[in-house]
Amino acid sequence: MDSQLKKGLLEGCVLAAIRDEESYGYKIIGQLSPYLEISESTLYPILKRLEASDLVSTRNRLYNGRLRKYYRITDRGKVRLREFYRDMDELLEIYRFVQR
Repeated sequence: MDSQLKKGLLEGCVLAAIRDEESYGYKIIGQLSPYLEISESTLYPILKRLEASDLVSTRNRLYNGRLRKYYRITDRGKVRLREFYRDMDELLEIYRFVQR
């Protein structure tokens, strides 16, 4: 798969995983794992890019004596997620065409 396409797909999936409530890395991996294989070494750079682009915001919270970073989708992230859904609709149309 084209690396740019895969990058966009993974970013969209991460945004979708946190669209309804904030979450943390390990939980996001758990949410995505039934659908795609993603490791911590793949997820955390994506989360950093999303944060740098103001698509997610973060907060730290103490959990069992350790600091845990929580990610929340921003308004800009919600706009990007809607764009992602439109892109996926287009991609599905192309897929249906090539599968004929």
